[in-house]
Amino acid sequence: MKLPTGAHGTWPSPIDAALAASHDGRPEYVGTVGDEVWWTEPRPAEAGRRALVRRRADGDAQCVLPAPWNVRSRVIEYGGRPWAGTARAGGGPLIVFVHFADQRLYAYAPDGTDEPWPLTPVSAVGGGLRWADPQFHPDRGEVWCVLEEFTGAGPTELRRVIAAVPLDGSATDDRSAVRELTDDSHRFVTGPKLSPDGRQAAWIAWDHPRMPWDGTEVMLADVAEDGTFHYPRAFGGGPEESVPQIEWGADGQLVLASDRSGWWNLYRADPHGGEVALCPREQEFAGPLWKIGLSWFRPLDNGLIATIHGKGTTTLGILDPQTGELVDVAGPWTEWAETLAVHGSRVIGVAASPYSAFEVVELDTATGRTRVIGAPHQDAVDPAYYPRPEQRTFTGPDGREIHAHIYPPRSPDRSGPEDERPPYVVWAHGGPTGHAALVLDLEIAYFTSRGIGVAEVNYGGSTGYGRTYRNRLREQWGVVDVEDCAAVATALADEGTADRRRLAVRGGSAGGWTTAASLTGTDVYACGTIIYPILDLTGWGTDETHDFESQYLESLVGPLAEVPDRYRERSPVGRTDRLTTPFLLLQGLDDPICPPVQCERFLAALDGRGIPHAYLTFEGEGHGFRRADTMIRALEAELSLYAQTFGIDRADVPRLELKK
Repeated sequence: MKLPTGAHGTWPSPIDAALAASHDGRPEYVGTVGDEVWWTEPRPAEAGRRALVRRRADGDAQCVLPAPWNVRSRVIEYGGRPWAGTARAGGGPLIVFVHFADQRLYAYAPDGTDEPWPLTPVSAVGGGLRWADPQFHPDRGEVWCVLEEFTGAGPTELRRVIAAVPLDGSATDDRSAVRELTDDSHRFVTGPKLSPDGRQAAWIAWDHPRMPWDGTEVMLADVAEDGTFHYPRAFGGGPEESVPQIEWGADGQLVLASDRSGWWNLYRADPHGGEVALCPREQEFAGPLWKIGLSWFRPLDNGLIATIHGKGTTTLGILDPQTGELVDVAGPWTEWAETLAVHGSRVIGVAASPYSAFEVVELDTATGRTRVIGAPHQDAVDPAYYPRPEQRTFTGPDGREIHAHIYPPRSPDRSGPEDERPPYVVWAHGGPTGHAALVLDLEIAYFTSRGIGVAEVNYGGSTGYGRTYRNRLREQWGVVDVEDCAAVATALADEGTADRRRLAVRGGSAGGWTTAASLTGTDVYACGTIIYPILDLTGWGTDETHDFESQYLESLVGPLAEVPDRYRERSPVGRTDRLTTPFLLLQGLDDPICPPVQCERFLAALDGRGIPHAYLTFEGEGHGFRRADTMIRALEAELSLYAQTFGIDRADVPRLELKK
């Protein structure tokens, strides 16, 4: 049946901004407590808090902690694993978790009658005391975790160590009751992994100016009977080798992910011998360590290893480390999040596909059966309104490959006129050491179901394609990312997929930088949406961001002391005279990573130029919008920008006021 035609961008759609906002976020940090599976889950309608969810053995899933409890850590600002649990003999589960509001570590016995009780004190210095990646010590009545302690008011005045927090509450008012297991000789550390015999601990460490995807060290220490660490020493990794995860196997040997071959592959490391590649492939078996405690693989008790792997997209497989045989699980999922847990023969992860959102999935390795056990995807609208993405590889400058996901407009109600090409919005992901996953995203469907195409570009510097692809961005940020996005947009126009006159670009964080750099450095786009961006490299590279990324630009742009002109020349704040197109600027007012001062400086430099624009700010939002009302306002404003710029008549969204 021939569909009625309608101009692209005018199509009716049941996917409104409220629906898209209600499905934002995904389950994270899966784990097991006894036979039960637990995880954290977003609650956009509850001020964006993270709930802790428990799936009982009978299959009943329930939220463990009511609002306002918010299970989320702020260590390195991006956070990390915020909870751990253990099964007490005859007493039900005991949980420890980080509460976002005060960043204290709390304990909770959900089958009892008590409210959560604090385990750690509050500090009034700088950002206070923060905790991440907690792990119960089986014998000592302690939880071992990463401690981030501010020593001054500045965002980089802090130290990080591995610490032991007593479960008896003695540290609640006494900072000295927290036992520090390491010194602060490394700027960054992950939580310790205790060997099966309890005699050794291993962790990952790195220092400025390296980021964890540049180079990390595997640290090893002997654990004395009193629980102290002795003879800490570097065991693996190095300045040009990224090890983002380590685990102990049941045989007492370390398994680690390393990119020494140019790809994050798995290795077995004997503390008394060498390291052996378990399944050498030109695929990624791990990813960038943006949060403390991410996991891409887990050893099973029978010696096998559950591992997420792939190139561009990912799947879950079971690896026999003795033979190198890797058997992938069946199922529709094309992307597995960086969280895995194992219990007996069971493997639990979080996975999604182009037609289903992220859900908690269990694999029983004894039977090979997979099933969804939590946060199940449910179609809120007819799936005919979902886009059907295409994985494509484009050719960029110098013949280099550029990977992208293309989402053409799609609706069961309308088709576009034969003589009209649709508008397209190029999406630049954050990071920039990150990756756009091939999964169902209702924000994308919000546009495609209305007749506006989306192109997600995994520009040079993205993860998922090996270290060489990742290193393309070294000292080239603002060049390679901008060129690659423009190359995809231009190619879509050249082949007749997109309307050349109606191309837009959008992105958040590092994607906001790429968007602003594109609008001030190319003539490809008719408008753009810039979301919590970096706009002034010199300011951001000195004292306008948090500690974790405070020296990130040393590799992305170059050493500031050596190439200060490069910082000025590439910054959109210094190129506002080249800006000729309308734009929308969205910013959270509580953002410690890309603070509002960056936007304010950009707008001041633009003042008097007569460029149509809107600047929307949001109280209570940090880096990444989490509240439903914020996301609704932002999405509708973005659509209004495109409608006004592209000449689309849409009366169903509030008109965005563009000032000059």
